[in-house]
Amino acid sequence: MDGPMPAGDALNAFVEATLEPVVFRKAGVRLPIVQAALQSPRDAAQYLLRHHANIPVTIYRADRSTRGHFHYTPAIDGFNFTGSRGDLKQVLDELLGGVDDALYVGSTDLGIFFPEMGPANDPGVEGVQGEDGAPVTASLWMGNRTVTAAHYDHSNNCALCAAGRRRFTLFPPDQIANLYPGPLEPTPGGQVVSMVDLADPDLDRYPGYATALEHAVSAVLEPGDVIVYPAMWWHEVEALEDFNILLNWWWNAVPDHVDTPQTTLLHALMSLRQRPAHEREAWAAIFDYYVFSDPDRAAAHLPEHVLGPLDLGDPSAARRLRAQVLRRIQR
Repeated sequence: MDGPMPAGDALNAFVEATLEPVVFRKAGVRLPIVQAALQSPRDAAQYLLRHHANIPVTIYRADRSTRGHFHYTPAIDGFNFTGSRGDLKQVLDELLGGVDDALYVGSTDLGIFFPEMGPANDPGVEGVQGEDGAPVTASLWMGNRTVTAAHYDHSNNCALCAAGRRRFTLFPPDQIANLYPGPLEPTPGGQVVSMVDLADPDLDRYPGYATALEHAVSAVLEPGDVIVYPAMWWHEVEALEDFNILLNWWWNAVPDHVDTPQTTLLHALMSLRQRPAHEREAWAAIFDYYVFSDPDRAAAHLPEHVLGPLDLGDPSAARRLRAQVLRRIQR
């Protein structure tokens, strides 16, 4: 998209209005990390070292036979990569020296590892979560030619390509069945990933992927490009150069006390999955009424003093409900 990227709460409003991925070309090209990378990979590495808090980083390695696709082993009895803690300078030296392995430093919290770098390289995210929203999470991703398997995140995402090039391939949330999610646990990086190898899909084993591909959107990001997309969109991210850096910012414009829906999903699997079909259908109607329809619908005909769990407008009510849920689970 041409033109400036919306900033702050206007960015959140833009995401909620478009509800699809949008690329803002060169929106971050003047940011200092991008300017360093445009000089050379070594300049970008020096920029990172100057701002690093001297804390060991988590390093993931995979044999080149994996094509840099960090995933499960063929038997799904483990992962096709290893992880260890190490020195940032060592990682950068390996990357600049052309290491044979696929090398990846993922989801490194800027606030902890590079505390001054996030604000200095913010493309316009500050204030995006609104007054009551949870704090924005900013992260760094770095490596050579690696692939982050298709997955979804619970948060909206703003990602800046700082060095190298990255290909984003994205799918709307309703394509989940056609992406054949892997195990809920364990996962390669915390989120459920697609079992489909997007570079070489086995359509005999995963025939629905052909339909998912019809709904896919793809974009290659150059240094300074920014992509923004809503929570829950599936996305694979492929690094296309021998040295790549990505910064991203996650946010949810909901009150800080709101719990993660992943907890709800896990409890629903335990409490609903094995019930008869007619009961599951009934509970689907109940969930639709209380959770997925108009938020005010279930309480509209009731007086305020009897709303109970239907009134979650303040953190104290949410805390009371959370305590009630925990007591029931622990019985």
